[in-house]
Amino acid sequence: MSNFWDLIQLLLSTFVLIVYLLILFQIIGDLFRDSELGGGSKVLWIIGLVFIPGLTAIIYIVARGRGMAERQRASLQRAKSDTDAYIREVAGKSPAEHIADAKALLDAGTITQEEFARLKAKALN
Repeated sequence: MSNFWDLIQLLLSTFVLIVYLLILFQIIGDLFRDSELGGGSKVLWIIGLVFIPGLTAIIYIVARGRGMAERQRASLQRAKSDTDAYIREVAGKSPAEHIADAKALLDAGTITQEEFARLKAKALN
């Protein structure tokens, strides 16, 4: 019977350790993400997390929990907008935009009808 309770204790302690590590990494990530917090304050929080980890983590979540959520949300929004901008940059123009640009050049007399036809065929392929 003691093997069963040893297994339960091992599972429970493993769960608690994993939860603690997740919270610890979230707090450390938030510390370095916060540009308004000074370097000295960051060092004090890190020292607290090293020497009195449980108590410091609870105090940090109570004191700065709302800010953590806002900084996380802002970080995700920034990453999304950067990704969208990159996709728009890589995707380039649509075929209709290429044809419209070529038509504007044709109307301005910059290119000939043959060059317009070649650009149009290239855009459609």
